[in-house]
Parts: sequence; structure tokens; C-alpha cells
Amino acid sequence: MKLDGKVAIVTGAASGIGKRIAEVFAAHGAAVAIADLNLAGARATAQELVAKGGKAIGVAMDVTDEAAVDSGVDQVVRELGAVDILVSNAGIQIVNPIDRFSYADWKKLMAIHVDGAFLTTRACLRHMYARGKGGAVIYMGSVHSKEASKLKAPYVTAKHGLIGLAKVVAKEGAEHGVRANVICPGFVRTPLVEKQIPEQARELGISEDDVVKKVMLKETVDGEFTTVDDVAACALFFAGFETNALTGQSIVVSHGWFMQ
Repeated sequence: MKLDGKVAIVTGAASGIGKRIAEVFAAHGAAVAIADLNLAGARATAQELVAKGGKAIGVAMDVTDEAAVDSGVDQVVRELGAVDILVSNAGIQIVNPIDRFSYADWKKLMAIHVDGAFLTTRACLRHMYARGKGGAVIYMGSVHSKEASKLKAPYVTAKHGLIGLAKVVAKEGAEHGVRANVICPGFVRTPLVEKQIPEQARELGISEDDVVKKVMLKETVDGEFTTVDDVAACALFFAGFETNALTGQSIVVSHGWFMQ
């Protein structure tokens, strides 16, 4: 899969899964905008890619802020010339049982995952449609786009919602050559997941080791975490697939945790 001449925006790309996707895209020829709430981190990641021979910029973006998203995408188009690929990856996790989940935390998580996906999609589609050369929209879903887990009501709700959004974008974008798909990873040992391990241990009253073995990896075929490389490979596949033959779909990358 070659991305020569393509311009990609990856949200939440200063670290974790987003950073690895940005690295893989740059290695396969794309110019990459590292869009993150942490501008210093975004610029540092962009500088790393440039040092390796890639083309990249760091862009400040709060995906819950309409004006920030629109201006950030406009900046990418000004500086890199276009936007061909959006990876809507920015996300957080908050765990609590529903009866103790604060409304403020619910709204915060939904805003980042769902509102952020909508706002970045809308901003990018406007440029993709106007340019007339198609594009790819990739959402970072989760096995929780398909399955539920305790303590994660807003996260599970949001990740299910991304599949619905992708299907609508796939139908509306088809006449413009724009595809939309969802990557659904299992647990990837990023800082986001590392933070969850002690939190779930406290809430469930079990050890951290049991959280990993008996909760996170219990249903996998091999007891292994999904890796950032696994997820980035799927992102590259979706980004490089040039026709509407593959649109409105979701790929689960979970060591067999969920099988479609």
C-alpha cells in the first residue's frame, strides 16, 4: 500500500496508536499532520518524522471545539496542499459503574469520541468534496464497537456510534469517491490502557494481574495484547484501498477476542 502524494490528518497522534499510524503513513509516502491537543507533543512527533525523511507538521486541535477543528484542517490544507485521509483517533477513557458515572464525565467522553469524529469528518469532507479526488475517512473504534464491558458505558456507546457514522459517511461520500471504515482494536498496551489496569482493579476488587489475564485478555485466542503495529497496518490498508469496494466496513483486530 503506497500513499505517495497523499496528505493525512491523524488526530491524537502525539502518542500511542495515533503516533504509530502517523509513522507508518509517513514511511509509505504520505505527508502527515499530527493533530493533537498537546501542540508541543504534536510538533515533537512531526519533527521525528521529518528527521527520518518524512514530511509532517504539528497542528493544535481540540476535537471538541468546532472552530479549532475547522481552523486546524484549513491550516493543514494551506501548508500541505490538501487532505486525502482522515484518521479520527483522539480519545480518552474513564471507568466507573453507571450508577456512579458523573454526567460531566459522560459528556466529556462522548464529546471527544463522537463530537470529535463528527467535527473532523465534516471539516475534511468539505475539502475532499471540493477537490474532487476522493479520500478515506478512518475511525478508531474498538472491540467495544461490537461488545460491551463493565464500567465503560459512555465508551461503549461512543464506539458503537462510530460504526453508524462510518456507514452514513460511506453512503454520502460514495459519489465523491470518499470511503469510510472503522478499525476495532482489542486492548493495546498504550498509556490509556495502562491507566485502566489499576482503575479496573480497584473497581472490580481484583489484582492488576487478574485485570490483564481475566478481563482484558480473557477472550483472546493467545492471551496477547494487540499492538500499535497491528492497528497501524490496518490503517494503512484502509488508507491505501482506492475504491468504494471497501467502504462502510469495520475490521476487528483483537487476537480473536471478537470474531465476526
